Amino acid sequence: MYICGLVIPVPNDKMEAYRKWAENGAKIFREYGCREIVECWEDFVPHGKQTDFHRAVAANEGEKIVFTWQVWPDKASFFAAEAKMHEDERLDASGEPPFDAKRLILGCFEPIFAMGRDRVMDRT
Repeated sequence: MYICGLVIPVPNDKMEAYRKWAENGAKIFREYGCREIVECWEDFVPHGKQTDFHRAVAANEGEKIVFTWQVWPDKASFFAAEAKMHEDERLDASGEPPFDAKRLILGCFEPIFAMGRDRVMDRT
């Protein structure tokens, strides 16, 4: 298992546009081997004294934080898919992302511990 995580500042009034954009991308990511994607819209993201999600992405007034992660089979699968997806015209056809992509944070991680889940929530 290999995890790709992102923190993204998204204008509050673009939540539905972001959701649609993410759903379209997820269909393509699945074709390339992504096992799971979870997209989370800010609900409780406190401002810290030194650091926090808002500062990390230079969030502006009126922006919410999206926290999202992708589960890939392994590191090699992720990087192979990443290379192919950059050439996939379907991702370009989905339009500009409804956020400032220069301020998103991306990081990939090797799990050191995982706990299963009883069920996966689907809010569609």
